[in-house]
Amino acid sequence: MPDFDPLLQRYPSQRFPLYAAGGMVNCSVPQASAAGLEALRAGGNAMDAAVAAAAALTVTEPTANGLGSDAFAIIWSEKDKKLYGLNASGPSPAMASASLLLEEGKDDCGKMPKYGWMPVTVPGAPAAWAAVTKRFGKRSLADNLSPAIRYAKNGYPAGANLARSWQNAYNIYRKRLSGPCFDAWFDTFAPEGRTPSAGDLVTLPDHAETLAAIAETDARAFYEGDLAKKADAESRKMGGYLRYEDLASYKPIWVEPIRVNYRGVDVCEIPPNGQGIAALMALNILKEFSFTDRDDPLTLHRQIEAMKIAYADAKYYVTDPEYMRVDYHDLILPEYGAARAAEIGDTAELRSPDTPPSSGTVYLCCADSEGNMVSFIQSNYGGFGSGIVIPGTGIALQNRGADFSLDPEAANVLAGGKRSYHTIIPGFLMKDGLPLGPFGVMGGYMQPQGHVQVVMNMVDFHLDPQQALDAPRWQWMKGNEVTVETRFDANLAQALQRRGHRISVDLDTSSFGRGQIILRLPNGVYAGGCESRTDSNIALF
Repeated sequence: MPDFDPLLQRYPSQRFPLYAAGGMVNCSVPQASAAGLEALRAGGNAMDAAVAAAAALTVTEPTANGLGSDAFAIIWSEKDKKLYGLNASGPSPAMASASLLLEEGKDDCGKMPKYGWMPVTVPGAPAAWAAVTKRFGKRSLADNLSPAIRYAKNGYPAGANLARSWQNAYNIYRKRLSGPCFDAWFDTFAPEGRTPSAGDLVTLPDHAETLAAIAETDARAFYEGDLAKKADAESRKMGGYLRYEDLASYKPIWVEPIRVNYRGVDVCEIPPNGQGIAALMALNILKEFSFTDRDDPLTLHRQIEAMKIAYADAKYYVTDPEYMRVDYHDLILPEYGAARAAEIGDTAELRSPDTPPSSGTVYLCCADSEGNMVSFIQSNYGGFGSGIVIPGTGIALQNRGADFSLDPEAANVLAGGKRSYHTIIPGFLMKDGLPLGPFGVMGGYMQPQGHVQVVMNMVDFHLDPQQALDAPRWQWMKGNEVTVETRFDANLAQALQRRGHRISVDLDTSSFGRGQIILRLPNGVYAGGCESRTDSNIALF
């Protein structure tokens, strides 16, 4: 048998955009793309394919999303000639508050804990699958979830990047998680004290049963049935705040996408509480400049500074819209972008929020032969999430609440029934009222930065979808600290350093995000690109 290391990439590879006329499904793992393609071949549309792929991803990439995830979607309905947004992020438990958490001593040195029951919010992903299927699908939820159930029950082989992420998460959880509330995580995801290696067959039987219950009840079993009761009982037992009533009352929200016109292209995002507005704020600043050379140090400098300004405002203002200090539309007004652009000089600076004038995971995208297109993202937030698994269900609960503040003066302070600042963001491109296609780059606070870089790669520098994703990336971290990939040109890095940016090289390519893109050409053919930094795959119909 050949002896090889699937993570040892000795040689650069060439990848080209792929083309399809009948439909396309782009996912971070091939099994999910296959699930979406299965839905298309069975007569489903792009919305069915997205749900099938999203459910499959909870099985085939549990290191980044799961049954306890949140989800967001942007959907182009060719029938309606309209763009729809879905916010399926869940609120904090009704009884949660910053004062109660601090009073009970459940904080982490004055901050929200990252693990355990405290950062758990209501999961939105199962409700998102049901909502998308009900409103737009041609198939039943049971049909759309059948590939995911099959993967969970019969097994699938772990890919190289999945195995690496699983092992990394296990190493972290083994060091940081102790106590009976975390036992079910280890029982579920490392039952023999080890994680799967590349090529190992993975089965998740509890996950399969829960998916079946979701499928049979249009997700109500998750929110109102025995699964909800089990979550309530475990939360009470372990001192958590989540209750049956929080789950039973949950509904995802259909929203109007927000957009910024960037050189004739409308870049569309889900409005707050999502951080997609950070990408729009940066592009609203960058459109004040002219760019012709992607590898010009001044181009990169201005990108980084615009992103820093956008993040300063986003982290100060963005939270559940009901709690925001400003109308979020004001943050993307053209005059505000122009004013902030004027602050960018020739050197790196520390950035603070300003006051606007009145007036930040797994990502997939799908398209079908009718012209429908979907941009869909769901996430546990930090890897496997909170480390909490409801025993016997396979439900790994997210830790989205870790982004809440405990500062009573902060806009994003923890409060009952409140949606936190949210990092996951699907993107969509439009031009002259017509859809160009979905795009996304997953990966925590890299996401808006990834959106800005791939949009500019396509719009300013005319790169195809695959090249737009393959191009070396930078990532602003904090202050003037910026990390770059190993493939990033050393001369450019040095030029940025001379401008005051503190540049370091990150050997882990996964930290720079993982993206997918589908563009519809004028003749109706789809052109797609997928992420070279992970096990991404495009399935064509």
